[in-house]
Amino acid sequence: MGRADAQALDAASYLSLVTFRRDGRAVATPVWHAEHAGRLYVFTAGGSGKVKRLRRDPRVRLAACDVRGRVHGSWWDGRARLLADPARERAGYAALSRKYGWQLWLVNLGSRLTGRIAERAMLEIEVDGAATVSE
Repeated sequence: MGRADAQALDAASYLSLVTFRRDGRAVATPVWHAEHAGRLYVFTAGGSGKVKRLRRDPRVRLAACDVRGRVHGSWWDGRARLLADPARERAGYAALSRKYGWQLWLVNLGSRLTGRIAERAMLEIEVDGAATVSE
């Protein structure tokens, strides 16, 4: 993926992250994301459906969207993986913090208070290439 591809997607506040069920049906979720070194980073609950689906199939589709998931941009194909490297996780969180600032701080506070922050998973997404026409 080129840095320009990641930066084009990073301009949006939310991305619709599509993962795929065993039967091939797509499941879309609006997510926060940030670009670092030509890749996109997303955090989510470690036990979420998207994490379970990505363990089986790393294919994803991405498009700019609003907070409710209404797509307003072109679709991009990519591959996601769960990060296990603490240094890369820190880089992902730093990029998210630069982008979302006090909003991320507030989400992190809530996660710490409820004990869910330790259950988070960080996803690293590599976009495969050119965008396709909006659906």
